[in-house]
Amino acid sequence: MILWWTSLSLFMKILWVITLASSLIFIIQSVMTFIGADAGDGGIDGNFDGGDLTTDVDSSSEFSDMGSGMNLLTFRNFVNFFLGFGWTAVLLHDKIQSTALLMVVAVLVGIALVVAVMYLFKWLSGMQQSGTINVHKQAVGCLGKVYLAIPAARSGSGKVQITIGGAVREYDALTDGETLPTGSNIKVLEALDDHTLLVEGQESLII
Repeated sequence: MILWWTSLSLFMKILWVITLASSLIFIIQSVMTFIGADAGDGGIDGNFDGGDLTTDVDSSSEFSDMGSGMNLLTFRNFVNFFLGFGWTAVLLHDKIQSTALLMVVAVLVGIALVVAVMYLFKWLSGMQQSGTINVHKQAVGCLGKVYLAIPAARSGSGKVQITIGGAVREYDALTDGETLPTGSNIKVLEALDDHTLLVEGQESLII
């Protein structure tokens, strides 16, 4: 192993570090998702809020509800991108002599993997929620936390995690009030559709 590593060029060492690191994080994320990591404990997944990366774990044993406004700027998507990018570059390095062409192909595969995983999770989430939860009846009045900051006065959507049907679930969310930053306590006022909730902030709420 040491002999193999020392025989690699600097370029290949960088590619292998990216590939192995993203693969390890991807495996950890997958295990945490499927065993049902508690969303309130903080963890390996995260989102960008105002340019800063904040960490959270995906919602309970449920697949993340990507919703109609799927957000590209998440830690999970960056991992998926580098997973596709890294393995493509490593496996095709000897087959594509042009480094520039290799990078272009690797980037395209990385982007394709991100899009594919986002839509897969959206599809799985839709299947799971459609037969088990009546959002319009069961979500109203539920308490939860902001997962992705919600802009003020319905100027944009964020995401919230609420406990409904005995599990922590994630939905797109709007608010009529002021901006609700990540980690804020919220209460659901209305289900605007099957994937979007209207919420308000709650002060000093213990859930």
